Amino acid sequence: MTKEKVILAYSGGLDTSVIVKWLQNKNYDVICYVANVGQNEDFEKIKEKALKTGASKVYIEDLREEFVTDYIYPALRGNAIYEGRYLLGTALARPLISKKHIEIAHKEGAKYVSHGATGKGNDQVRFEFTYYALDPNIKVISPWKDAEFLNEFKGRSDLLNYAEKYNIPVKASKAKSYSEDENLMHISHEAGILEDPDMTPGEEIFSMTTSPKNAPDVESCIEIDFKDGFPVRVKNLYDGTEVTKPLELFLYLNKIAKDNGVGRIDIVENRYVGIKSRGVYETPGATILWAAHRDLECVAMDKEVMHIRDTLTPTFSQIIYNGYWFSPEMDFLMSAFEKAQEKIDGTVRLSVYKGNVMILGRTSPVSLYDEKLSSMDIEGGYNQEEAKGFININAIRLKAHNVIMKQKNPYNWREKLIRK
Repeated sequence: MTKEKVILAYSGGLDTSVIVKWLQNKNYDVICYVANVGQNEDFEKIKEKALKTGASKVYIEDLREEFVTDYIYPALRGNAIYEGRYLLGTALARPLISKKHIEIAHKEGAKYVSHGATGKGNDQVRFEFTYYALDPNIKVISPWKDAEFLNEFKGRSDLLNYAEKYNIPVKASKAKSYSEDENLMHISHEAGILEDPDMTPGEEIFSMTTSPKNAPDVESCIEIDFKDGFPVRVKNLYDGTEVTKPLELFLYLNKIAKDNGVGRIDIVENRYVGIKSRGVYETPGATILWAAHRDLECVAMDKEVMHIRDTLTPTFSQIIYNGYWFSPEMDFLMSAFEKAQEKIDGTVRLSVYKGNVMILGRTSPVSLYDEKLSSMDIEGGYNQEEAKGFININAIRLKAHNVIMKQKNPYNWREKLIRK
Protein backbone atom coordinates (compact mmCIF):
# COMPACT_ATOMS: atom_id res chain seq x y z
CA MET A 1 0.00 0.00 0.00
CA THR A 2 1.37 3.41 -1.02
CA LYS A 3 1.90 5.77 1.87
CA GLU A 4 0.51 9.30 1.72
CA LYS A 5 3.20 11.96 1.40
CA VAL A 6 3.40 14.75 3.95
CA ILE A 7 5.80 17.69 3.61
CA LEU A 8 7.05 18.72 7.05
CA ALA A 9 8.54 22.14 7.73
CA TYR A 10 11.63 20.92 9.57
CA SER A 11 14.13 22.83 11.66
CA GLY A 12 16.05 20.01 13.30
CA GLY A 13 14.94 21.22 16.72
CA LEU A 14 13.26 19.15 19.38
CA ASP A 15 9.65 19.52 18.21
CA THR A 16 10.09 18.80 14.52
CA SER A 17 12.62 16.03 15.18
CA VAL A 18 9.99 14.23 17.25
CA ILE A 19 7.25 15.01 14.70
CA VAL A 20 9.20 13.28 11.89
CA LYS A 21 9.16 10.02 13.80
CA TRP A 22 5.59 10.53 15.04
CA LEU A 23 4.31 11.02 11.47
CA GLN A 24 6.33 8.06 10.26
CA ASN A 25 4.80 5.92 13.00
CA LYS A 26 1.37 7.00 11.71
CA ASN A 27 2.35 5.48 8.33
CA TYR A 28 3.11 8.69 6.41
CA ASP A 29 5.93 9.10 3.90
CA VAL A 30 7.64 12.09 5.52
CA ILE A 31 9.51 14.55 3.31
CA CYS A 32 11.33 17.28 5.23
CA TYR A 33 11.67 20.85 4.03
CA VAL A 34 14.25 23.15 5.58
CA ALA A 35 14.03 26.87 4.82
CA ASN A 36 17.30 28.77 4.96
CA VAL A 37 16.24 32.29 5.90
CA GLY A 38 19.61 33.18 7.37
CA GLN A 39 19.69 31.20 10.61
CA ASN A 40 23.13 30.14 11.81
CA GLU A 41 22.86 26.39 11.14
CA ASP A 42 24.78 23.55 9.51
CA PHE A 43 22.19 22.58 6.91
CA GLU A 44 23.99 19.43 5.81
CA LYS A 45 23.90 18.15 9.38
CA ILE A 46 20.20 19.01 9.61
CA LYS A 47 19.59 17.07 6.39
CA GLU A 48 21.58 14.11 7.67
CA LYS A 49 19.66 14.13 10.95
CA ALA A 50 16.28 14.25 9.18
CA LEU A 51 17.16 11.25 7.03
CA LYS A 52 18.40 9.28 10.05
CA THR A 53 15.21 10.14 11.93
CA GLY A 54 13.01 8.72 9.18
CA ALA A 55 12.53 11.28 6.40
CA SER A 56 12.53 9.80 2.90
CA LYS A 57 13.79 13.02 1.31
CA VAL A 58 14.97 16.46 2.44
CA TYR A 59 14.68 19.79 0.63
CA ILE A 60 17.09 22.57 1.66
CA GLU A 61 15.89 25.87 0.18
CA ASP A 62 18.00 29.05 0.29
CA LEU A 63 15.42 31.84 0.63
CA ARG A 64 17.66 34.60 1.96
CA GLU A 65 17.71 36.90 -1.08
CA GLU A 66 13.97 36.60 -1.56
CA PHE A 67 13.45 37.26 2.14
CA VAL A 68 15.25 40.59 1.85
CA THR A 69 13.80 41.81 -1.47
CA ASP A 70 10.21 40.55 -1.25
CA TYR A 71 9.44 40.67 2.47
CA ILE A 72 11.85 42.82 4.52
CA TYR A 73 12.06 45.66 2.01
CA PRO A 74 8.27 45.90 1.44
CA ALA A 75 7.79 46.00 5.22
CA LEU A 76 10.42 48.75 5.43
CA ARG A 77 8.62 50.85 2.81
CA GLY A 78 5.51 50.78 4.99
CA ASN A 79 7.55 51.40 8.18
CA ALA A 80 6.03 48.23 9.66
CA ILE A 81 6.37 48.09 13.44
CA TYR A 82 3.98 46.13 15.66
CA GLU A 83 2.70 47.81 18.81
CA GLY A 84 5.24 50.57 18.37
CA ARG A 85 8.34 48.44 19.00
CA TYR A 86 8.55 45.09 17.23
CA LEU A 87 9.99 45.08 13.68
CA LEU A 88 8.31 41.74 12.90
CA GLY A 89 11.38 39.62 12.18
CA THR A 90 9.65 36.28 12.73
CA ALA A 91 6.31 37.31 11.21
CA LEU A 92 7.93 38.43 7.96
CA ALA A 93 9.72 35.13 7.41
CA ARG A 94 6.64 32.94 7.87
CA PRO A 95 4.74 33.71 4.63
CA LEU A 96 7.89 33.12 2.58
CA ILE A 97 8.59 29.81 4.33
CA SER A 98 4.97 28.76 3.84
CA LYS A 99 4.90 29.76 0.17
CA LYS A 100 7.88 27.54 -0.59
CA HIS A 101 6.27 24.79 1.52
CA ILE A 102 3.24 24.74 -0.79
CA GLU A 103 5.46 24.82 -3.88
CA ILE A 104 7.26 21.68 -2.68
CA ALA A 105 3.95 19.97 -1.89
CA HIS A 106 2.81 20.61 -5.45
CA LYS A 107 6.11 19.39 -6.85
CA GLU A 108 5.86 16.17 -4.83
CA GLY A 109 2.16 15.70 -5.46
CA ALA A 110 1.54 15.72 -1.71
CA LYS A 111 -1.92 16.34 -0.26
CA TYR A 112 -0.56 17.06 3.21
CA VAL A 113 1.74 19.62 4.82
CA SER A 114 2.77 19.72 8.46
CA HIS A 115 4.52 22.08 10.88
CA GLY A 116 5.63 22.11 14.50
CA ALA A 117 4.14 25.42 15.64
CA THR A 118 2.44 25.43 19.02
CA GLY A 119 -1.31 25.84 19.35
CA LYS A 120 -0.79 28.81 21.66
CA GLY A 121 1.35 30.89 19.34
CA ASN A 122 1.19 33.10 16.26
CA ASP A 123 3.16 30.90 13.85
CA GLN A 124 0.44 28.27 13.49
CA VAL A 125 -1.84 31.02 12.18
CA ARG A 126 0.79 32.52 9.88
CA PHE A 127 1.68 29.15 8.36
CA GLU A 128 -1.84 27.91 7.88
CA PHE A 129 -3.33 31.14 6.54
CA THR A 130 -0.65 31.10 3.85
CA TYR A 131 -1.21 27.41 3.06
CA TYR A 132 -4.93 27.92 2.56
CA ALA A 133 -4.52 31.20 0.65
CA LEU A 134 -2.16 29.57 -1.86
CA ASP A 135 -3.85 26.15 -2.02
CA PRO A 136 -7.42 25.98 -0.67
CA ASN A 137 -7.41 22.19 -1.02
CA ILE A 138 -4.27 21.48 0.99
CA LYS A 139 -4.63 19.37 4.14
CA VAL A 140 -2.71 20.47 7.23
CA ILE A 141 -1.40 18.19 9.96
CA SER A 142 -0.75 20.37 12.99
CA PRO A 143 0.38 18.02 15.79
CA TRP A 144 0.14 20.62 18.54
CA LYS A 145 -3.60 20.89 17.81
CA ASP A 146 -4.06 17.11 17.48
CA ALA A 147 -5.75 15.38 20.44
CA GLU A 148 -3.69 12.19 20.07
CA PHE A 149 -0.41 14.13 19.98
CA LEU A 150 -1.39 16.35 22.90
CA ASN A 151 -2.35 13.32 24.96
CA GLU A 152 1.06 11.76 24.33
CA PHE A 153 3.16 14.91 24.77
CA LYS A 154 2.18 17.04 27.74
CA GLY A 155 5.34 19.13 27.56
CA ARG A 156 9.04 19.33 26.88
CA SER A 157 9.98 16.38 29.09
CA ASP A 158 7.73 14.02 27.13
CA LEU A 159 9.34 15.17 23.89
CA LEU A 160 12.81 14.54 25.28
CA ASN A 161 11.80 11.10 26.51
CA TYR A 162 10.36 10.23 23.09
CA ALA A 163 13.56 11.38 21.40
CA GLU A 164 15.56 9.18 23.74
CA LYS A 165 13.30 6.19 23.08
CA TYR A 166 13.81 6.40 19.30
CA ASN A 167 17.48 7.49 19.46
CA ILE A 168 16.72 10.89 17.97
CA PRO A 169 19.66 13.25 18.58
CA VAL A 170 18.52 16.62 19.92
CA LYS A 171 20.42 19.65 21.17
CA ALA A 172 17.65 20.62 23.57
CA SER A 173 18.06 19.84 27.23
CA LYS A 174 15.97 20.19 30.36
CA ALA A 175 18.46 22.81 31.56
CA LYS A 176 17.90 25.36 28.75
CA SER A 177 14.21 26.08 28.89
CA TYR A 178 13.79 29.12 26.65
CA SER A 179 13.28 28.83 22.88
CA GLU A 180 14.82 30.76 20.00
CA ASP A 181 13.88 31.48 16.41
CA GLU A 182 16.55 32.99 14.18
CA ASN A 183 16.72 34.40 10.67
CA LEU A 184 18.89 36.99 8.97
CA MET A 185 16.60 39.80 10.17
CA HIS A 186 16.40 38.92 13.85
CA ILE A 187 16.46 36.34 16.62
CA SER A 188 13.71 35.90 19.20
CA HIS A 189 14.18 34.53 22.71
CA GLU A 190 10.98 33.38 24.39
CA ALA A 191 9.38 30.98 26.88
CA GLY A 192 10.95 29.10 29.77
CA ILE A 193 12.78 31.37 32.19
CA LEU A 194 11.79 34.37 30.04
CA GLU A 195 8.09 33.87 30.73
CA ASP A 196 8.55 35.91 33.91
CA PRO A 197 8.24 39.46 32.52
CA ASP A 198 10.34 40.79 35.41
CA MET A 199 13.26 38.40 34.77
CA THR A 200 16.22 40.34 33.35
CA PRO A 201 17.85 38.32 30.55
CA GLY A 202 21.54 37.61 31.09
CA GLU A 203 24.13 38.50 28.50
CA GLU A 204 24.53 34.83 27.58
CA ILE A 205 21.08 34.89 25.95
CA PHE A 206 22.06 37.39 23.25
CA SER A 207 23.77 36.23 20.07
CA MET A 208 23.13 38.74 17.25
CA THR A 209 24.22 41.87 19.12
CA THR A 210 27.13 42.92 21.30
CA SER A 211 26.19 44.47 24.62
CA PRO A 212 26.23 48.28 24.26
CA LYS A 213 28.47 48.27 27.35
CA ASN A 214 31.10 46.31 25.42
CA ALA A 215 30.69 48.11 22.09
CA PRO A 216 33.61 50.18 20.74
CA ASP A 217 34.15 53.68 22.08
CA VAL A 218 34.36 54.92 18.48
CA GLU A 219 31.20 55.49 16.42
CA SER A 220 30.58 53.90 13.03
CA CYS A 221 29.45 56.42 10.43
CA ILE A 222 27.63 55.23 7.33
CA GLU A 223 25.42 56.58 4.58
CA ILE A 224 22.49 54.76 3.00
CA ASP A 225 21.11 55.54 -0.46
CA PHE A 226 17.44 54.90 -1.26
CA LYS A 227 15.58 54.74 -4.57
CA ASP A 228 11.78 54.65 -4.44
CA GLY A 229 12.06 53.68 -0.78
CA PHE A 230 14.36 50.72 -1.47
CA PRO A 231 17.89 50.69 0.02
CA VAL A 232 20.32 50.55 -2.91
CA ARG A 233 23.72 51.35 -1.38
CA VAL A 234 25.49 51.47 1.97
CA LYS A 235 28.85 53.18 2.37
CA ASN A 236 31.09 53.15 5.42
CA LEU A 237 32.38 56.72 5.71
CA TYR A 238 35.49 55.63 7.63
CA ASP A 239 36.93 52.76 5.62
CA GLY A 240 35.15 53.31 2.28
CA THR A 241 33.39 49.92 2.19
CA GLU A 242 30.44 49.96 -0.24
CA VAL A 243 27.74 47.33 -0.75
CA THR A 244 24.80 47.44 -3.16
CA LYS A 245 23.32 43.95 -3.58
CA PRO A 246 20.28 43.50 -1.32
CA LEU A 247 21.43 40.46 0.67
CA GLU A 248 25.00 41.71 1.06
CA LEU A 249 23.73 45.16 2.02
CA PHE A 250 21.46 43.79 4.72
CA LEU A 251 24.14 41.47 6.11
CA TYR A 252 26.62 44.35 6.22
CA LEU A 253 24.18 46.48 8.21
CA ASN A 254 23.70 43.51 10.54
CA LYS A 255 27.44 43.50 11.19
CA ILE A 256 27.62 47.26 11.81
CA ALA A 257 24.67 47.08 14.19
CA LYS A 258 25.92 43.96 15.96
CA ASP A 259 29.33 45.46 16.64
CA ASN A 260 27.73 48.59 18.07
CA GLY A 261 25.06 46.91 20.21
CA VAL A 262 22.07 48.10 18.19
CA GLY A 263 18.70 46.36 17.93
CA ARG A 264 17.76 44.90 21.32
CA ILE A 265 14.23 45.12 22.68
CA ASP A 266 12.43 43.39 25.54
CA ILE A 267 8.64 43.53 25.23
CA VAL A 268 5.34 42.02 26.27
CA GLU A 269 3.23 41.83 23.12
CA ASN A 270 -0.32 40.79 22.28
CA ARG A 271 -0.47 37.58 20.28
CA TYR A 272 -3.24 37.21 17.71
CA VAL A 273 -4.78 34.32 19.66
CA GLY A 274 -5.38 36.64 22.63
CA ILE A 275 -2.46 35.72 24.89
CA LYS A 276 0.14 38.20 26.08
CA SER A 277 3.68 37.02 25.44
CA ARG A 278 7.08 38.23 26.61
CA GLY A 279 9.77 38.31 23.93
CA VAL A 280 13.41 39.39 23.91
CA TYR A 281 14.38 40.30 20.35
CA GLU A 282 17.54 41.28 18.54
CA THR A 283 16.98 43.05 15.21
CA PRO A 284 20.30 44.72 14.32
CA GLY A 285 20.48 45.82 10.67
CA ALA A 286 16.76 46.46 10.29
CA THR A 287 16.86 48.92 13.20
CA ILE A 288 19.32 51.04 11.21
CA LEU A 289 17.33 50.75 7.98
CA TRP A 290 14.01 51.71 9.56
CA ALA A 291 15.54 54.83 11.14
CA ALA A 292 17.19 55.94 7.90
CA HIS A 293 14.14 55.31 5.73
CA ARG A 294 11.79 57.19 8.01
CA ASP A 295 14.17 60.13 8.16
CA LEU A 296 14.41 60.39 4.38
CA GLU A 297 10.63 60.42 4.10
CA CYS A 298 10.60 63.60 6.19
CA VAL A 299 12.16 65.57 3.34
CA ALA A 300 10.92 63.59 0.32
CA MET A 301 7.29 62.74 1.13
CA ASP A 302 4.31 65.07 0.88
CA LYS A 303 2.80 66.01 4.24
CA GLU A 304 -0.72 64.73 3.59
CA VAL A 305 0.49 61.53 1.95
CA MET A 306 2.70 60.92 5.00
CA HIS A 307 -0.13 61.53 7.44
CA ILE A 308 -2.50 59.18 5.60
CA ARG A 309 0.23 56.55 5.24
CA ASP A 310 0.99 56.81 8.96
CA THR A 311 -2.63 55.98 9.77
CA LEU A 312 -2.22 52.80 7.68
CA THR A 313 1.06 51.65 9.23
CA PRO A 314 -0.45 50.16 12.43
CA THR A 315 -2.96 48.20 10.34
CA PHE A 316 -0.21 47.10 7.95
CA SER A 317 1.90 45.91 10.88
CA GLN A 318 -1.00 44.05 12.43
CA ILE A 319 -1.78 42.33 9.12
CA ILE A 320 1.81 41.09 8.93
CA TYR A 321 1.85 40.03 12.58
CA ASN A 322 -1.43 38.16 12.28
CA GLY A 323 -0.38 36.23 9.17
CA TYR A 324 -2.43 37.86 6.41
CA TRP A 325 0.44 38.48 3.96
CA PHE A 326 -1.49 36.86 1.10
CA SER A 327 -4.78 38.70 1.57
CA PRO A 328 -6.85 41.31 -0.30
CA GLU A 329 -6.18 43.91 2.39
CA MET A 330 -2.43 43.40 1.98
CA ASP A 331 -2.74 43.81 -1.80
CA PHE A 332 -4.56 47.08 -1.22
CA LEU A 333 -1.97 48.43 1.23
CA MET A 334 0.98 47.38 -0.93
CA SER A 335 -0.52 49.28 -3.85
CA ALA A 336 -0.93 52.37 -1.68
CA PHE A 337 2.63 52.16 -0.37
CA GLU A 338 3.98 51.67 -3.89
CA LYS A 339 2.49 55.04 -4.83
CA ALA A 340 3.67 56.71 -1.60
CA GLN A 341 7.26 55.52 -2.15
CA GLU A 342 7.59 56.67 -5.77
CA LYS A 343 10.05 59.47 -5.02
CA ILE A 344 11.60 58.47 -1.72
CA ASP A 345 15.05 59.00 -3.18
CA GLY A 346 18.17 60.28 -1.45
CA THR A 347 20.92 59.63 1.05
CA VAL A 348 20.87 59.50 4.84
CA ARG A 349 24.04 59.74 6.96
CA LEU A 350 24.02 58.00 10.32
CA SER A 351 26.15 57.45 13.38
CA VAL A 352 25.90 54.02 15.02
CA TYR A 353 27.28 54.06 18.55
CA LYS A 354 26.76 52.00 21.72
CA GLY A 355 23.18 50.92 21.07
CA ASN A 356 22.14 54.16 19.37
CA VAL A 357 21.31 55.09 15.77
CA MET A 358 21.63 58.84 15.28
CA ILE A 359 20.86 60.75 12.09
CA LEU A 360 23.67 63.08 10.99
CA GLY A 361 22.07 64.50 7.85
CA ARG A 362 20.08 63.79 4.74
CA THR A 363 19.94 64.91 1.09
CA SER A 364 17.41 64.21 -1.64
CA PRO A 365 17.21 65.19 -5.32
CA VAL A 366 13.44 65.50 -4.87
CA SER A 367 13.48 67.17 -1.48
CA LEU A 368 10.36 69.13 -0.57
CA TYR A 369 12.30 71.05 2.04
CA ASP A 370 12.83 74.71 1.06
CA GLU A 371 15.58 76.27 3.13
CA LYS A 372 14.57 79.82 2.21
CA LEU A 373 10.91 79.19 2.95
CA SER A 374 11.75 77.63 6.32
CA SER A 375 14.22 80.32 7.33
CA MET A 376 13.52 82.57 10.30
CA ASP A 377 15.92 85.15 8.90
CA ILE A 378 14.46 85.83 5.45
CA GLU A 379 10.91 85.98 4.08
CA GLY A 380 11.58 83.41 1.34
CA GLY A 381 8.30 84.10 -0.47
CA TYR A 382 6.13 83.59 2.62
CA ASN A 383 3.87 86.53 3.57
CA GLN A 384 3.49 86.32 7.35
CA GLU A 385 0.55 88.76 7.32
CA GLU A 386 -1.54 86.11 5.55
CA ALA A 387 -1.18 83.80 8.55
CA LYS A 388 -3.66 86.04 10.39
CA GLY A 389 -6.52 84.95 8.13
CA PHE A 390 -5.41 81.31 8.29
CA ILE A 391 -5.60 81.39 12.08
CA ASN A 392 -8.95 83.23 12.18
CA ILE A 393 -10.64 80.74 9.84
CA ASN A 394 -9.33 77.68 11.64
CA ALA A 395 -10.28 79.13 15.03
CA ILE A 396 -13.99 79.47 14.14
CA ARG A 397 -14.93 75.94 15.22
CA LEU A 398 -12.87 76.22 18.42
CA LYS A 399 -14.73 79.36 19.45
CA ALA A 400 -18.11 77.79 18.72
CA HIS A 401 -17.28 74.58 20.59
CA ASN A 402 -16.15 76.30 23.75
CA VAL A 403 -19.12 78.72 23.82
CA ILE A 404 -21.54 75.77 23.69
CA MET A 405 -19.60 73.75 26.26
CA LYS A 406 -19.62 76.61 28.77
CA GLN A 407 -23.37 76.99 28.36
CA LYS A 408 -23.97 73.27 28.98
CA ASN A 409 -21.36 72.69 31.65
CA PRO A 410 -19.61 75.59 33.37
CA TYR A 411 -17.00 73.18 34.70
CA ASN A 412 -15.74 71.07 31.82
CA TRP A 413 -13.22 68.30 32.24
CA ARG A 414 -10.22 70.59 31.73
CA GLU A 415 -11.31 72.92 34.49
CA LYS A 416 -12.01 69.96 36.76
CA LEU A 417 -8.46 68.76 36.27
CA ILE A 418 -7.10 72.21 37.12
CA ARG A 419 -9.27 72.44 40.26
CA LYS A 420 -7.98 69.04 41.44
